[in-house]
Amino acid sequence: MTRIDAKFADLARRGKKAFVAYVMAGDPNYETSLEIVRGLPAAGVDVIELGLPFTDPMADGPTIQLAGQRALEGGMTLTKTLALARAFREGDQETPIVLMGYYNPIYSRGVERFLVEAKEVGIDGLIVVDLPPEEDAELCLPAQAAGLNFIRLATPTTDDKRLPRVLQNTSGFVYYVSITGITGAAEAQAGDVGPEVSRIKSASGLPVIVGFGVNSPEKSRAIAEVADGVVVGSAIVGKIGAGESVADVLAFVKTLADGAHSV
Repeated sequence: MTRIDAKFADLARRGKKAFVAYVMAGDPNYETSLEIVRGLPAAGVDVIELGLPFTDPMADGPTIQLAGQRALEGGMTLTKTLALARAFREGDQETPIVLMGYYNPIYSRGVERFLVEAKEVGIDGLIVVDLPPEEDAELCLPAQAAGLNFIRLATPTTDDKRLPRVLQNTSGFVYYVSITGITGAAEAQAGDVGPEVSRIKSASGLPVIVGFGVNSPEKSRAIAEVADGVVVGSAIVGKIGAGESVADVLAFVKTLADGAHSV
């Protein structure tokens, strides 16, 4: 059982919804990024999604694209991202970390080497948005064999014919993309999301966490009412990009987490 599995089992026992926060590793710099990540659990974050900076983030809107650019310009690399996770683990052995990004940096490093290092520094799961199920042998199956969850995205266009293939080797949770578009482009609507969450949950038996388009405590609560939890990324990353203090960023995160946890 991974930390992700244990976290969702504990939340289910307590009748609680999950709050997941996404931040870009190295944004705006390594030291500030590490300080923010270290503060997330106390702000109510159940699972941390740690973005891996990449030059061509096809699923991300301007806010997260700019965060990736800031991180890369500051010298952030896959090696430093793993180091950041290791530094976080020095003070927290419980909060799950999901590394979210694109396949190119992992492929360049070598899958076997990457998985050994990721496991060693305390990464619990992967979301690799540009590897479809047809390529499961490339990374998904080796990751699961190494003891990491491989978390798949489902979207409003994932129909009943496609869904079983998407879910086939998914573990940990399913990430439901609430909108057809990039991150930060539109607001999620609970009335649209609810039926899709039920459909995916009945097909997978896994927790379904909703992301893209959740940007306020009210929206966090509304989506948590129809899902097993919510992910917020662009709204948090936007605060970091605007130069807000670490304390103010974490205070904002807490309002979002409180919204999800109030259900």
